[in-house]
Amino acid sequence: MRTVARIWHRIGGPLQWRLLWLANPKFMVGVTGVVRDADGNVLLLRHRMWREDRPWGLPTGYAKKGETFQETVVREVREETGLDVRVGELVRLTSGYRLRAEVAYEARLAGGALEVDPFEVLEARWFAPGELPEGLQESHRSLIRSRSG
Repeated sequence: MRTVARIWHRIGGPLQWRLLWLANPKFMVGVTGVVRDADGNVLLLRHRMWREDRPWGLPTGYAKKGETFQETVVREVREETGLDVRVGELVRLTSGYRLRAEVAYEARLAGGALEVDPFEVLEARWFAPGELPEGLQESHRSLIRSRSG
């Protein structure tokens, strides 16, 4: 073991990082924004690419290389809806679904005009937390309810 440790220390940072990168699984990170307006209503999207029986969900997307998860929330909300948000606290961090981690943040509406990206989104609406639509992803329903009132 000492020999391995000596070799490890000699090869230096960049090569160490490359070896670690090669030896470990790669993860996609799904990032979700629980976006609320000033009245506490939550922004939900009817997603074109999701299952027909569960099309409703929060703004969600994958983090890009070099992007913070908070930046992902801002980007995804803007791309999907045209709205600007201020990202708040981390509300969920989970892993275990294949090679994907899931991150969710609270976010507040900061401006912009609602205009959906028709490629990804069929409809965007604000809902009171007690009046969520049928066909809402259960994991998103629990995120909304756990953070309401």
